[in-house]
This record gives sequence, structure tokens and C-alpha cells, in this order.
Amino acid sequence: MSTSLRRWRWVPVVVVAAVALAACGGGSGDDSASGGAKKITFWLSTAAQIQGYTDLAKDFEAKEGIKVEVVNQPYDGYQDKLRQSAQANSLPDVASVPSLDTIWINKLQDLSATSNNDANKIRKDLVTEQDGKVLAIPSDLTAAGLFINKSLFTKAGVPFPTDPAKTWTWDEFLAAATKVRTATKAKYDLVYDNSAARIRGFIYNNGGKGFQLGDDGKYQKPDDATIAALTKFKAMNDDKVMPKSVWTSGADPNALFKSGQVVAYYSGVWQVPDFADGITGFEWASVPTPGPVQATDINLGGKVVAFNNDKTASAAKKWVDFLFQKDNYTKLAQSNGYLSVESGLALKYPFKSPAALAAFDLYNKEIELADPISASGQAAGTKLILEGKAVQDDPTKPEMAKFINGEQDVQKTVDNIVNGLNSQLS
Repeated sequence: MSTSLRRWRWVPVVVVAAVALAACGGGSGDDSASGGAKKITFWLSTAAQIQGYTDLAKDFEAKEGIKVEVVNQPYDGYQDKLRQSAQANSLPDVASVPSLDTIWINKLQDLSATSNNDANKIRKDLVTEQDGKVLAIPSDLTAAGLFINKSLFTKAGVPFPTDPAKTWTWDEFLAAATKVRTATKAKYDLVYDNSAARIRGFIYNNGGKGFQLGDDGKYQKPDDATIAALTKFKAMNDDKVMPKSVWTSGADPNALFKSGQVVAYYSGVWQVPDFADGITGFEWASVPTPGPVQATDINLGGKVVAFNNDKTASAAKKWVDFLFQKDNYTKLAQSNGYLSVESGLALKYPFKSPAALAAFDLYNKEIELADPISASGQAAGTKLILEGKAVQDDPTKPEMAKFINGEQDVQKTVDNIVNGLNSQLS
């Protein structure tokens, strides 16, 4: 299932902290003087959240004498590149991945020592564990949420909530957004990320259970509240409340919101660093996610894994352990703008933007209040991977596009989604 979200974007390959190794990475050889690896590779894919890793790589080299080559891979093809590297026995030493893969899951090292270290205070419910071994530790959390053009709300004189414990409903939000749009002559009430993960948030907010795995390991037909939520979502795509082009023809909701002509944008926390630097024409704000159900879509921003690459295996585990030591992870989370996977940290994010600082405070509060269903999507994907199964192509987006275009009804849409998911699990 999709896990990471829009922060995993098209980016050029960036190699930092070392001269590039051969294209597919892997291994570093022995340093006869120290008896250990002198260089390891660390792969990830990110649009902007990399500085924390490059800074820690320098600290790690200074402390351990091991150079970390940080390689920022383009998201498009990243999973395929890992697969090809596994087949060629040329995997990187450590990687932050959007999801695990059945083709290389048996090549992972056990990270229990790092995960179970009480000093790290890593949330145990977030790690990927199998047969008593910790296979992956998330780098960070992501959560979906709502942004508004605060300038338009102010101009229209329309109030909005700021406390997640006293949020508005979707009906209340849409009524307010329409008032703002008509008063300010904005173009749309809302743009909404074209993502299966984000539509889960809308379903949960509106009381539906969505597409859940059953005890038989198959996705079940959704409940009536889910069908009602999807019907409501289609009705919102009327080129007034929302532009149909985002979900039917690939228009960029981020760019539309940044244009200043849209009242609100449903996306997620990964947008905050971008908005802090990239929006200068108006004031923006992160606001509580509408209800009536207090829910979001909680995902893992990346899963840190260490591969068992013979001579570099020990150094790889040492690098992972270094990343999650309390002081180091604090630096990483602050620099990269992460929602923490470690409890009890006093994070001071480096944003100058008051809106960005307020956004992180709000997201942390929303995660605390969120219904447990909020994390069920990513949990289901992990469960399948551990069973040797995976959904490679989520049919939600194309089937919802057909529904919004009027090519099929809601029942045909949900049937196709369920059948499309289950067809990949046989």
C-alpha cells in the first residue's frame, strides 16, 4: 500500500558526503587498520528532507571513522532499483524505504538492539517486527491534514478553529469555505491530494472504516458509511467546491493552492517545510482536520532498514543505532522537519515561519487525538509484506477517477477497488 506520500517526489540523484560508488551501491570492503568497514552507503528518496542525514553522516565519520555516502534516489523507480540491486547482490548498506519488499526482506538485519534500547524511547507500535526481530524502524511519522489560505479567511471575516479538540465537521468547513470563496472571488473551496492514502482520511473523518483487511487476509467490502463518504467526495468534485481536474486528469493541487486562488488544501505535514519557504503571496495556516470523527491517515515517512552485506553489516547497524540515539535523532527530526517516532523529545524546529511552527504543534496534537483506525492503512500494508504479499498498484485512484467522471456508480467503484486489491494477493 502507498505509504509515503507526496514528499517522495521526482528528484535528481544527489550524492553527498563521499565520492560516488558504483551505480548500484552496496559494500565497502575492509579497512585492515581498523578491522572494519571504512565506507557504507545510505539510500533514501526525498524532495527536501536530507540535511539532517548529511549532518549526522559527518558526525558519524568523525566519531567512528566510517564515511557514509548519502544517496538521494529519484522516487520514480526507487523500489525497482532496490529490487534490481537485490537480484544483483548489490544492495546499499542502509536505506530509508517507503515500504518493505518481499524480494529483499530476507536480507534485512535485526535492529532489535536499537529499537529496544530504553534510552531511545522509540514507539514500539511503529516498528516492523517479525518472529521477534525488528526489521525496520520508521524515520518519522506523517499525517494528513488541512491547510487554509488564512488571508482569504481574514478578508472574508470568516472564523476557523485552531484547537484539534474542538474541530469542525466537514459540512461546517465546506460551508465556511464557500462563504470565503464567494466573498473573495476565489476560484475553488478546496483542492485535495490525488492519493489513496489521503482518501482514507476523508473516509475515516466521515465515519467509514474504508477498505480493511479481514481475518482471511483479503480486503473486505466496505461499510455503508464508506460508500456514503465516497459519494460525498464525488459530489464535491463539481468544479466549484473542488476542481475535477485533480482527480481525473492530474492537475497539481499543490500548485493550485500556492496560486492563492484556492481557499483550502487537504494534504499533509510534509507540505509544511515547502510552504514555510515557498508561500510568500499570502498567509497560510494548518487547521484542525474536519470531523465528525477525530481521525486522519497516519503513515510512516520512511522505514530505515539495514541490509546484511557481509563485511559492512556491522557498520550498517552501527549507523542505524547512531541515527536513533536520542540526541542525534533530535537533531535529525529538527533539521528535516520530522514528526518524531521517539517520545519525550523537546524539539525546536528551525523554521522562522510562525505558521510552520504552529503547524507542527497542531499535527502532534492531532496524532494524539486520532482514532486508532488512522494507522490501519499502513499497518495492513506491512502485515501483507510480512506474509510475503503486497499490493503494488492500488486501484483506488483510477477507479475514483472513473466515478468522478460519471463513468460508473459508487457500487461498481468500490467493487472494483476491492477486487483490484485482492487480485494482487492470491
